[in-house]
This record gives sequence, structure tokens and C-alpha cells, in this order.
Amino acid sequence: MPKLIECVPNFSEGRDLNVIRQITAAIESVEGISLLDVDPGASTNRTVVTFVGTPEAAVEAAFCGIKKAAELIDMRKQTGAHPRMGATDVCPFIPVSDVSWEEAIACAKSLGKRVGEELGIPVYLYEKAANDPTRSNLSVIRAGEYEGFFEKIKGVAWKPNFGPAVFNERAGGTVIGARDFLVAYNVNLNTKATRRATSVAFDVREAGRIKTEDGTPTGKKVLDENGEPVRVPGMLKHVKAIGWYVEEYGIAQVSINLTNIEETPLHVAFDACVESAAKRGMRVTGSEIVGMLPKKCLLDAGRYFLRKQKWSEGGSEEELIDLAIRSLGLSELKRFDPKEKVIEFKIATEAKKPLVRLNLRQFCNETLSDSPAPGGGSAAALMGALGASLGGMVANLSAGKRGWEEKLDTFSGWAVKAQELKDQLLFFVDEDTEAFNKVMAAFALPKDSAEEKAARSAAIQAANKHAAEIPLRVMETALQSYPLLAAMAEQGNPASISDVGVGLIATRGCIEGAGLNVLVNLSDLKDEAVKTQLGHRVHEISDESEAAFEKISEVVETKIG
Repeated sequence: MPKLIECVPNFSEGRDLNVIRQITAAIESVEGISLLDVDPGASTNRTVVTFVGTPEAAVEAAFCGIKKAAELIDMRKQTGAHPRMGATDVCPFIPVSDVSWEEAIACAKSLGKRVGEELGIPVYLYEKAANDPTRSNLSVIRAGEYEGFFEKIKGVAWKPNFGPAVFNERAGGTVIGARDFLVAYNVNLNTKATRRATSVAFDVREAGRIKTEDGTPTGKKVLDENGEPVRVPGMLKHVKAIGWYVEEYGIAQVSINLTNIEETPLHVAFDACVESAAKRGMRVTGSEIVGMLPKKCLLDAGRYFLRKQKWSEGGSEEELIDLAIRSLGLSELKRFDPKEKVIEFKIATEAKKPLVRLNLRQFCNETLSDSPAPGGGSAAALMGALGASLGGMVANLSAGKRGWEEKLDTFSGWAVKAQELKDQLLFFVDEDTEAFNKVMAAFALPKDSAEEKAARSAAIQAANKHAAEIPLRVMETALQSYPLLAAMAEQGNPASISDVGVGLIATRGCIEGAGLNVLVNLSDLKDEAVKTQLGHRVHEISDESEAAFEKISEVVETKIG
């Protein structure tokens, strides 16, 4: 996979669709850029744009977008609910694939230098790109917003990192940086009062609220020994939040930035708002994602809500995402489409039609056709996926069995493991066919000159090695299904013992079939050391498989009687 970096510029225009289209067209004009999402908000008067590309292409595209925004957006006339200081308010880079933090920081600094020098816009670096740790926080930099920055920028402490130390009256200033993935998330309340939404925001955000003597927002502030206001911390770490009223929806929201989704996941922020709102006599009615989010956020939320229901967490990826969308009320205001809002789904190319997206009849027809791929390797991986799925089915049935509630966590854990194995093996269904196609492509290379013959021979050897390694990984993955099947044979719902047996046979067939594919691809390799190493591993896994198969089969046959 090529180096990929995500860029999420926020433009201070959310109402004029013609302006927004011109900005995104400027971004898309750069070759190698994939525009993933454009999310305008009328009340906030702000559009969050998400795109990915190579580091070089992302910097160029971001510059084109910032330049076009400076031409089209006049900050002297701009108003909106969202805090802002410039036509392009903030522009972060986020590593996606094979991009280091050093490279992401270099992108931010390269872009900042160009924006400052070529466009005459003051630029501040933030988060991981910040030279000064006191400037790493976006809200600290943006304090005073557009209106207050004309004076703020005159202070020595607020000299820009790039560009003139004079505020750009039309374009304002821009904050550019490199950061972890941030999820912009709004929680909907059954009130129109900004003040009440702000109270919930203060309850949940890390910064909390300023302590007062009588506990009211307007009371006298409590000061520490240095004369600074004492703060009462909020419920959650890594959370920034404010309250606002959204005219287009007719409701107040808690607008949240989740800056560390590992430590404070989406569902935790949602439930914290539910708890705070309830204490204040309000209800959370739903929520919305601004921009995009990683798939993991929804998978974790789905498992969390299953745990709350005291149910097995071993649902499929599709089931977990659907449950998360419903539980978080992500479609309350407008339909939430995971294909459009989940970054992994959006990045995935639609050019190919993976085999795993075919229905059963289509897959069999494709296998039966006169095309050599998909062949035995893909079929073996599919058999392994079915073996793991049957083991997971028994785990889920056992987790839901009445009277077995104390075993829920155990069976749920096995079901989650089964889902992981199933997904890995389904991935190899397409990978095996791709590996075969690479072998065919290598054989099709020209061989007219000595140089071409040498290049062709090297390509064939590399492709054959790769084509042997893929089914070997299938074998190693399927081998992990045996502990699952053993546990289900010994502890699972006895009414499903035959399902365990079929899963066992499918797993063994997968490993033996994948082994044949490893060996057939090794036959054309000239590197004897590699042939010996991979061949030895095939026989090692086959022996382990046979021993596990025999042991679990005895349990299955005994229980079937």
C-alpha cells in the first residue's frame, strides 16, 4: 500500500454550496488525491473536508484549497456558531498508512511555509507540529477568534510561525499541524437552550468548569494561592466540548472533540452525556459524526452495547456497526451511511470487485468458469472461514443459552475470536487470487532482450514466492481455529455438536488444501533455502492440524454417540 496521509481542513463557509464546490474542486485538481468527505454545516457556517493522498500530493492539495478559500471567503462578513479565526481555520495532517510522525510534521511545516510566504496569511503550528508546547492546543491559539486576533498578533508571544505578524483582514489566520485521529462528534439534546447544553459540556469535558463559591456559573470564582481560578475537572479525559444551538435542526447540542479515542471512545462520551443530561432533567435523543471516523469506533461501540445487554459480543462487523448506529442515534438528524462516513470503507477502492462480495452462486459460478482464478487457494481460505464461523456460531448459541449466564463472558470471548479468524480468512480469499494474477502478470512481461529476460525471471521468482506465502498464512490462520473448536466441542451447547464437527472438517480441509497450494508454487522457485524453509513449515502445520483434528474428533464422536 502506498504512503497515505489524511488531511482535514476546516473552512469557514457552510452555507454557500458554490463556494464549497470551488474549494473542493481545487483540492481534487491535484493528481493522487481522494476526496473522502465534505460535511457542511449551515448554523456553524463551517465545512469539514476530508481527503487522503501521498504526503506530497496532500500538501499540494491543502495549499490549493487554502488558496481558493482565501480568494472566496471574506472573514469580515463571516458569522457562525463555531469558533474560528480564518477562512481556512485549521488544517491538520493525520498519518494513515506507512507515514511517520516526522513525515506528518514535515507536511505541516512545508504547507505552513508556503501559506505564509505565498499567500501572506499568518500561520500557527499546533499539536505535534508545534515548536512551542504552549501553542500545541488549538483552542489556546484560537482564543479571541478572528475579531480578537488583530490585537493578539501584535504581542511577541503570538508572533506567527510563518507569514506576516499582521493579521490578514480578509483571510484571517490559519492553524496547521499534525495530530492523532480526532473525532468531531455532536450529541443531540431535547432542549433549545445553549446554556443547558453548555452545562452538559462542562460536566463531560476534561477542562470541566471554573469553581464558584455558590456552585452557580455566575457565582464568585474560587481562586488558588496564586490567584488563579480553581477548576472542577470534568468526567472524561481527552475531551473538548462546548454547547450550542443549531438552528437548522431546532435543537441544542453538545459539540465534542475526542482527541484520544483509545482512552475515551465514542460510546463513553455518549453515555457520559446521557448521564449528565438525565441529572439535569434532559434526554439525549441521538448524535452525529462531523466528517469521518475510524471503523474501530463503531465496532467498539457495538461490542459495548452488547455487553450492556448481557449478550455475546461475537457479532459480525456489519452487525456491530448497525447496532452502534442505532444505539448512538447517528441517523436521527440525517441518514448515517457507514460507506460514506467510515474512513476505511471510503478509502477502499471500488475498482475491484472482491470475490467475498459475490453471493454463493456467483462465487461458485466464477470458480467453475474457465478462468484459472479463483482456484484451490481461494476455495481453501473460504473453507477455513466457514470452519471458524461454525465454531463462532456454537459460541454465540451457547452464550445465549438460558441458565448459562455465568458462562457468557467465556463464550462471548470465543465468538469474538471466531469473528477475527473469519475476517482474516475471507481476506485471503481475494489475496490468493491476487497473488496468482501477479504470477500471470510476471510471465507476461517482455523477454526480447537480455535485460528484459533477467527482469522477467526475477519478477516470476518474486511472484511465485509471494504466491506460496499467502496460502501458508492461510494455514497458520486456520490452525488457530482448533482451540475454538475444541472449546466448543467440550463446553458448548451439546445440541450443536454436529456443527462443531463440520467446522472441524472444514478447518482441516482448509489447511490441507492451502498446503497443496504452497507446495505447487514452491516447485518453480530457484531459491533452495526458501523452498526448504517454507516446505518444512507446511509439513509442520499439517502435523499439528492432524493431531488437533484427531483429538477433537474423538470428543465430537463421543458426544454424538
